[in-house]
Amino acid sequence: MKLLYELPDADKKAYDAAVGPDEKLLYCVPFNILDDKFVDGYMAFTNKKIYKLEGGRLLEVFDLKDATEFWTEVMYGICGFYAKIDGATRLLCNFISGRHLPRYAVIVKAMEILVKRKIDEPITDDTPEQFCQECGRPYVRNTTICPYCMDKLEVYKKLWGMTKGLRLMMFFPFIVSVFSVIFSFVVPWIQAIAIDQYIKPTGEHATALTGDRMTGFIVVIVAIVSIDLFQRALGVLQARFSAIAGNKFTLVLKTLLYEKLQSLSLASIQRRTTGDLMGRVNHDTAQMQSFITGTLPSLFIQVASFIVALVVLLIINPLICAFVFVPIPVTVFAIKKVWEVVQRRNVKAWILNTRTSYLLQDILNGIRVVKSFGMEEREISRFKESSVISSSQNESNAKLFDTIFPLLGFLIQFGNFLIAYYGNLLVFKGEMGLGTLAQISSYASIIYGPMLWITHIPRSISVFLTSASKVFEILEETPEVADIGLPIDIQIEGEINVKDVTFGYQSYNPVLENINVKINPGEMIGIVGHSGSGKSTFINLVMRLYDVNEGAIEIDGVNIKDISQSALRSQIGVVLQETFLFSGTIRENIAYSKPYATDEEIIAAARTANAHDFIMNLPQGYNTMVGEKGYSLSGGERQRIAIARAIIHNPRILILDEATASLDTETEKLIQDALNKLVRNRTTLAIAHRLSTLRNADKLMVLDRGKLVEFGTHGELLEQKGIYYRLVMAQRKLAQG
Repeated sequence: MKLLYELPDADKKAYDAAVGPDEKLLYCVPFNILDDKFVDGYMAFTNKKIYKLEGGRLLEVFDLKDATEFWTEVMYGICGFYAKIDGATRLLCNFISGRHLPRYAVIVKAMEILVKRKIDEPITDDTPEQFCQECGRPYVRNTTICPYCMDKLEVYKKLWGMTKGLRLMMFFPFIVSVFSVIFSFVVPWIQAIAIDQYIKPTGEHATALTGDRMTGFIVVIVAIVSIDLFQRALGVLQARFSAIAGNKFTLVLKTLLYEKLQSLSLASIQRRTTGDLMGRVNHDTAQMQSFITGTLPSLFIQVASFIVALVVLLIINPLICAFVFVPIPVTVFAIKKVWEVVQRRNVKAWILNTRTSYLLQDILNGIRVVKSFGMEEREISRFKESSVISSSQNESNAKLFDTIFPLLGFLIQFGNFLIAYYGNLLVFKGEMGLGTLAQISSYASIIYGPMLWITHIPRSISVFLTSASKVFEILEETPEVADIGLPIDIQIEGEINVKDVTFGYQSYNPVLENINVKINPGEMIGIVGHSGSGKSTFINLVMRLYDVNEGAIEIDGVNIKDISQSALRSQIGVVLQETFLFSGTIRENIAYSKPYATDEEIIAAARTANAHDFIMNLPQGYNTMVGEKGYSLSGGERQRIAIARAIIHNPRILILDEATASLDTETEKLIQDALNKLVRNRTTLAIAHRLSTLRNADKLMVLDRGKLVEFGTHGELLEQKGIYYRLVMAQRKLAQG
């Protein structure tokens, strides 16, 4: 689907005369209806304006800074491309529905992305393109990968770069392949000698094997046996080297993939499911290993065998060689058609299989909710339905493949029937020896073997490329939050200065707008507001889990984008609203933020978090296994372990996101006392729905619909009788009720 048409000369002149020097042509697509007449017009889209051209005339110019929305409408036989400009709906052009509609659908998305960024932001040759110029589909987010137009050769080049250090082992199968090809031609030659010179028909023409003939016959047999043993020995070595190289390659690929996943931003990880990421690390890398260490060497053997056998047959008998080629044109055409079907069906099967894995992972993660609502039968039904759809697709694929490939095999083997017929005629006439016919038949089989094997290659390559594209999609994604070239490692004192910060998970839909606040070292700042007001987003920005769209956040006068992420986060302690414990012991979970902590440090942190007493009452104390996500502990117990984990970290900045939300009133008081000691001389940002827990905060930030509406002490905000006052009064009424 072409999105960058060349303008006719007349239109190009009109465009060049109107376009500004800082504009870049991004898209140019045709329109063909103007004032109820058929025309050959073009819509040219730059980074600043839209130009409507027809017959060398510039009909209209639309400024993108005045546009807010774009859409298409399908009418009776024609379509309209619309925009909202200066608040009014404008018809930009009409075109015949059909082939141009997909183009304008892509343009709609592209223009909406463009107008929601700063129009004055320059677009240069280095500006990343968001849509594939070949087919018009969007690239995979934060990459320049188009899954539909991916260069297959480029995939192989990238894989070649990953094999550094393993190439000798990975090439050994190819070396073995050379010997296999040689022996595959030597053995039929030896067998032909054995038949023609030593094995004669029984009866009056039989000749006894005596003397030198017996010695020669034994030599032939020994040669055949020796070659077979040598081939098997090479096969064992090949299998061993393939296993070693394959496992090392998979290890390298999995490690690279996992390292890249760790470097990606939180937003990028959250856009994908756990099942999807696990599938790419495990299943897709295994598919790539199988292809590289198994299929590629076999492909080399088959191709080399085909070429050599062809040359040998041409030397022995050119006419017989011609018989080999009789079915090839039809077979090649059939394979080309089959490839398109195989590729499409394999991608569909991958999607359905992955969808089933997602569902299984989702159900198992939420098994407590499933059982709480008695929805086991429903989830069984959902999983069964998804599995049936996936299984049906796999079954359909298998039926099609298992039907097509035998037919292709018959087509390929048809030439062998001609060779058998013609060769036997020559034998009957005495123009060819029986051994020579056997030799020719063996070489013909060597030719047809690769051709039969190659009929299965489209399926293997399709599976490999599907998996490779999923792996490279991760490996080539640009992290949204990345360190600068030479990041700074600083010892944090605790001053936080938020300057004119605006942020949205989609930049055109801000969650926080124009936030300005200065927090002095050692201050405890409470963050309050209605649900969805941007409280958690604010602390995520301070931790630099996301980068601000506008403005800056400084710590001790240094922009956090200039501080290395490891240095920043190693000095921030966090207790999140959703407590997560790793499957392991309580000791390991508390020491997670400080892996080499001593027992004394672990116990001290637990005491401060008021967790020591309940831990000692457990069967194995600090060595008690908490189970996956800490299921064996209560919500309050998990929360206290999480607080202990933050305490042992000894952070300069402490972030508490509903840190006491899961605690009963009595435990909350104990934790609050511990936190009061913990926050001393430490900059603390605390979110709490129970406003009573924030009374001791030095100041309070009140957020409302993404804006900082109030900032001051508890007493000052009550006197203002604004949003904070209303929140406090509402909670008091609830407590009294």
